[in-house]
Amino acid sequence: MPLHRVAVIAPSPVSLFNLAIPELLFGKVEVEGRPAYEVVVCTPEPGPVATTGGLDLYVGRGLDAVEDADTVLVAGTGRRYEPDPRTVAAVGAAAARGVRIASICSGAFVLAEAGLLDGRSATTYWELAEELRRRYPALDLQGDVLYVQDGNVMTSSGYAAGIDLCLHIIRGDYGAAAANAVARQALVAPVRPGGQTQFTQTPLPAERGVVCADTRGWAMRNLDKPLTLTDLARHAGVSVRTLTRRFHAESGVSPLQWLLHQRVERAKELLETTTLPMDRIAEASGLGSADSLRAHLVRRTGLTPSAYRAAFTRLTTAA
Repeated sequence: MPLHRVAVIAPSPVSLFNLAIPELLFGKVEVEGRPAYEVVVCTPEPGPVATTGGLDLYVGRGLDAVEDADTVLVAGTGRRYEPDPRTVAAVGAAAARGVRIASICSGAFVLAEAGLLDGRSATTYWELAEELRRRYPALDLQGDVLYVQDGNVMTSSGYAAGIDLCLHIIRGDYGAAAANAVARQALVAPVRPGGQTQFTQTPLPAERGVVCADTRGWAMRNLDKPLTLTDLARHAGVSVRTLTRRFHAESGVSPLQWLLHQRVERAKELLETTTLPMDRIAEASGLGSADSLRAHLVRRTGLTPSAYRAAFTRLTTAA
């Protein structure tokens, strides 16, 4: 399988955090034991590139790297800046060839300047949202989401939302299991919905402790069972009240909210990776019935189970 080439364009000054995200995440994806992506960083003027942290970063590749890319991702600055006309032209030409285009943070201004966001839904860092809307009124700004995918064009909000966007791309290319494996290796939150309008619910925050880790692991192994608060407390060897307090302190949500999130995630993975009927998936994920599965999935993603499977299945026709 040929490597999927990702050309990451570094504006000046570039956010080092933005720039590190694609290499960190795409670089960890493997298919059959081999790297799945090749990440190439480029810039309009090869050589030293200023960063928002006051350092100079050396980038040796020019925008010719965009010409044979499968995905072009424009990194951001975290602040207002005028898009370089050379970058705008390169991104526009890539889009005309059918290449997937993405941006992190203020990189959305480059996409907008190239006309790629006209009539599309898009987002950017919240501090720059009003300016983006004012300068490019033809786009449909989604100011309250982590990232947006509209066709072959993707935009994300600022900073850590770039992680969510890259995991979303990996999930679309290789499935939820691959994206979640990368998230675990990078010690970041698993794939968080946030691209299209139906994918805008608030995900679980990162866990902040390990006191309840054994109980969380036990619950994950028993999602197909009708677990209650009493069951979780009994496993942890504490009262329900103590469990609830500790669980919330570590996970940011109540035990039952956490459990429901994990059940829905299990159902989504089964929809992507199996041909099991809906009632079996509902049973295996602990959601009870096909009707319950449908209700929870529609609430979380805006898609019915059959529509979700059609959009995200990782099975070939032969399989």
